[in-house]
Amino acid sequence: MKVIFTKFLPARRLSAVNVFGIVLAPQDGKITATVLNHETIHTRQMKEMAYIFFYLWYFVEWLIRLFGRGSAYRRISFEREACLHEQDKSYLKRRKPYEWIRYL
Repeated sequence: MKVIFTKFLPARRLSAVNVFGIVLAPQDGKITATVLNHETIHTRQMKEMAYIFFYLWYFVEWLIRLFGRGSAYRRISFEREACLHEQDKSYLKRRKPYEWIRYL
């Protein structure tokens, strides 16, 4: 996975952003193994959904979750799967396709 450090991301708010499988990170930030694993899980999710459908689903789910309690971002199924398994370095080896559906 390619990681690009850029000055256009605020280090205080974001540790990384995954855009079509390329990880963008703040120039003065650090990419930990946990963050990299989290973004790798997102890349797998994107590939399963042919990238564009991942972003469409992500946006629609975010919009729906805006009207609920708590953080809409943290309740998105893709984020729930990635956050839950970001510490597990071997997760992707045993992950089943479309596993994120379990977190809807």
